[in-house]
Amino acid sequence: QVQLVESGGGLAQPGGSLRLSCVSSGRFFSVYAMGWYRQAPGKQRELVASITSGGSINYPDSVKGRFTISRDDAKKTVYLQMNDLTVEDTAVYYCNTYPFRESNWGQGTQVTVSS
Repeated sequence: QVQLVESGGGLAQPGGSLRLSCVSSGRFFSVYAMGWYRQAPGKQRELVASITSGGSINYPDSVKGRFTISRDDAKKTVYLQMNDLTVEDTAVYYCNTYPFRESNWGQGTQVTVSS
């Protein structure tokens, strides 16, 4: 079973930045498309960024221009650079394959944006 461990969350002020990391234990990390997802209190989990094995990237309009996903296959790590944060970005952030697999969900990392 693949383990995904997210880190890098914390408290940021509106307009601030955070960089999230997600390390995979999977042997075949490089062949999978990966995604970052988030779940805010009382809301459904949503995809905020995805990157294929070939490097194709997509974002929803809500984060486009502010978030940047990247991957380092040698380190089995996917990153999410988040800039110009708003209070609406407050959520628990998770990584998973894209599309996700239920068995892959980790504990996530909390991002709180507040002044």
